[in-house]
Amino acid sequence: MTTVHNAEPVALDMVAPLEPARFRDEVAAAVRGGARLSAWFHHQGRLWAALARDEAGEIQLACAPVQGSYPALTPRCAQAHWFERELFEDSGIRPEGHPGLKPIRSGTADFFRVEGEEIHEVAVGPVHAGVIEPGHFRFQCHGEDVLHLEISLGYQHRGVEAMLAGGPDRRTIHVVETLAGDTSAGHGAAYCQAVEALSGARVSARAMALRGVALELERLANHAGDLGALANDVGYLPTASFCGRIRGDFLNMTALLCGSRFGRGLLRPGGVGFDAEAGLRRELLRRLDEALRDAAGAVELLWKSESVMARFEGAGTLAAESCLELGLVGPAARAAGLDRDVRHDFPHGVYAFAQIPVSTARTGDVFARAYVRWLELQRSAAFVRDLLEHLPQGRLRAETGPLAAERICVSLVEGWRGEICHVAVTDGQGRFSRYKVVDPSFHNWFGLAAAMRGQPISDFPLCNKSFNLSYCGHDL
Repeated sequence: MTTVHNAEPVALDMVAPLEPARFRDEVAAAVRGGARLSAWFHHQGRLWAALARDEAGEIQLACAPVQGSYPALTPRCAQAHWFERELFEDSGIRPEGHPGLKPIRSGTADFFRVEGEEIHEVAVGPVHAGVIEPGHFRFQCHGEDVLHLEISLGYQHRGVEAMLAGGPDRRTIHVVETLAGDTSAGHGAAYCQAVEALSGARVSARAMALRGVALELERLANHAGDLGALANDVGYLPTASFCGRIRGDFLNMTALLCGSRFGRGLLRPGGVGFDAEAGLRRELLRRLDEALRDAAGAVELLWKSESVMARFEGAGTLAAESCLELGLVGPAARAAGLDRDVRHDFPHGVYAFAQIPVSTARTGDVFARAYVRWLELQRSAAFVRDLLEHLPQGRLRAETGPLAAERICVSLVEGWRGEICHVAVTDGQGRFSRYKVVDPSFHNWFGLAAAMRGQPISDFPLCNKSFNLSYCGHDL
């Protein structure tokens, strides 16, 4: 395997191809040794794997030639389960020996069924109440208890990766910003890092800091919204009402900075599209302090309410061992005690110079996933305050020249849901011959299914919201 760091391009011919069985064995051995499968895809007759080694801060790249089929990795590495189903669905290349080979997006396969006395099936979606993206959930239940949950997605599939091939061009950044609308800054940052690495562009300290502000404001808005939504799911209206408004306060801070509540137009290859002069920074700091004060008042009510804690504690528990086996990322993994955060393990940009403590819990239940969000909200606010108070000098944007030809670059960013992975592969002319995107939801949807086993079906809305995964980010 070839070892690189975050957003470090390497020539394609530096990654020596392995024989398929050896490729499977080495990837499985790496995962057993503590690595994590960040990306898995097919390109021009080769199967590629990108493995993140969190403790070392390194990424390992491996590839193997494949034609038609190869020995499945899934029986030896559960993290590959979803990736190999995606690969088969997209390319027709069969992972021989995969235990559950069916599509993850097209919805054309039969559902798993449990047979037996008093077993019943509950189907939910794909159309949901309210303004919610479509997804289908099939529960196999015995009484109230869920024996198995199968999740069928793909209703938001847009063929984005095919659209990105041949770039970068004028539309590429706009496509990237809408991969998952609530993660515009996260995906935008991953794309910019890849382009800058491949073009040799140097981003100023000021632009890096403003990107950090955008990423953490995105985290603040979504964590505040999730805490309010969790409160709403257990009928606790004081926190639900306040946090819905507070989420808007954080979104409006981003709008004040760049004109878009979702941060579109702010991150651009080479730097940023908007500056924050002294008067604007003072206003952002004032709003930040007010929003954080209001959030503290609203969220602390949750932990003091016995009725809320009775619903949160012990619901949807997922042990650290399961999170490791399934390759979960983000708050869902940290809630089970995994010290896993791209900002700490693979620091890039402003995070290479200023650290945010990793927020973890231990119980792996709904309460832990909520409490990790609250810890992160406070620490992100402190980070944004420090950046705004000590914004360095520098130009806003550097020129990005042509991309290096025949290179591969893995770009990792800690989005508010967890690790975002973009893999850019260039051809002989420096254009994207392949652009692979792995949203954190891709890793975590199966974690939700695992967390529901043995739980009462009435707890599904609460467990689902405690993960709050993206449908469109998964479907792409």
